[in-house]
Amino acid sequence: MNRLSLPAWTGKKGAVVALLAGAIMPLAFAPFHWYPLAVLSLLLLFVCWQQTTPKQAFWRGCLFGLGMFGVGVSWVFVAIHVFGDASVPLAVFLTGLFVGFLSLYTGVLGALIRRVSAQQFSMSDLLLLLPFAWLVLEWFKGWFLTGFPWLDLGVSQIDGPLAGWVPVIGVFGVTWLVALTAALLLVAWGKRHWWPALLVLVIWFGGWGIQQVDWTQATGKSIKATLIQGNIPQEIKWDPEQLMRTLALYEVRTQEHWDSDLVVWPENAVTAFYHQLKDFYFQPLAEQARQHNTDILLGLPFKDLATDNYYNSMMLLGSGEAFYHKQHLVPFGDYVPFETLRGLIAFFDLPMSSFSKGRDDQPLIEAAGEKVAISICYEDTFTSQVRSGLPEATMLVNATNNAWYGDSFAPHQHLQISRSRALESGRPMLRVTTNGISAFIDFKGQVERQTAQFTEATLSHEVQPRTGYTPYIFWGRWPLGILTVLGFGLWWHFKRKAS
Repeated sequence: MNRLSLPAWTGKKGAVVALLAGAIMPLAFAPFHWYPLAVLSLLLLFVCWQQTTPKQAFWRGCLFGLGMFGVGVSWVFVAIHVFGDASVPLAVFLTGLFVGFLSLYTGVLGALIRRVSAQQFSMSDLLLLLPFAWLVLEWFKGWFLTGFPWLDLGVSQIDGPLAGWVPVIGVFGVTWLVALTAALLLVAWGKRHWWPALLVLVIWFGGWGIQQVDWTQATGKSIKATLIQGNIPQEIKWDPEQLMRTLALYEVRTQEHWDSDLVVWPENAVTAFYHQLKDFYFQPLAEQARQHNTDILLGLPFKDLATDNYYNSMMLLGSGEAFYHKQHLVPFGDYVPFETLRGLIAFFDLPMSSFSKGRDDQPLIEAAGEKVAISICYEDTFTSQVRSGLPEATMLVNATNNAWYGDSFAPHQHLQISRSRALESGRPMLRVTTNGISAFIDFKGQVERQTAQFTEATLSHEVQPRTGYTPYIFWGRWPLGILTVLGFGLWWHFKRKAS
């Protein structure tokens, strides 16, 4: 394909633009929701890679990553310093180390693109290589070293026209559409043609039109559910002297809502093992629940007395007794990858930081007569994790403890991710957190009711379970994977033809 007339930002100008382009990317996400900035940010990065050497593209990609992750995941500092009891210099160093590692992803991507593309980007480079390469980058980021699927571009579009594509091709597919939009605008700029801009309008207005489609069906009955946000401060949550007050708080708040079909407590709302509280707390509470035809889903640690392994779990009380054990564990949160790190700083020795992984083949829990796909905290950031419970599940539950991140971007970003899972699956989500933001999310990914942060609260709502498939749940990532292979193949064809 013909070369395009695009600017080449040489020297320090290109480096500064790359850093600023990355820094504005998080503004596309919650709590700001300026979703068009995701397109602008990528557009600027692509121009920064124009007419550079692989080495220059690597450093500019790293600068972009430093801006993007330095702003977007700055909340890591809060967890390490405030709750991990690390000094400010040490917390800054560890946060910088984490951000620097993530920035290598975009740096390496830039170097690889420059090694295989034309010095002056061609149309095929822009429309095929760059969008699909960014898609592969996000897939790799969400898989490598257990994965970090945070700041995926598709999530940022939950309140924009492209949200219509989420139940069709998933969040990853929308990431590709964001990158393709940036590329099309560059082609329109570089070729002074109108057709790329027209295609952008088709993609975006098409997404708006698809939003009007209901891919799943209501079951015909609704349930009344209540979320309990205990707001126990993280600093005292695991203090043994706090345990009885915590148990009393959740029990009393539950008893106030026996008119609900389902009551949900957050992740590790109970801070003692199941076997320690079974006789004097759980069995009487279960009996009360049965008398009122109410089911309770609550978070607690569960210890297997035969193996001494313990799990981050959700438990059903009421119509039956069942457990879900967290499958996708968070390094340094649920477990410490290298046990030799323990004792170096308090952050590496947090309470309950040696959880074991739950089995992958756990059956769905049935609560209030509905099969529920449960995710604990970080698990709902993995689209494949939530999809594994579908289409059998008629609703989603996510129990979370965002207290580790204080008043930062993290709770807002996590809520936005939860909304994306609801939209992908066409299922309502009940999201309950320790100190906010708890919310009822409908099958379109829209928040119906939510709590304020840092308050003790209960939230009740009528929830409509749903059945059926969205196209994404039916097909998964296979269509997008095939499209990616075909896209790279077509790009290679044009490259060979031009040489």
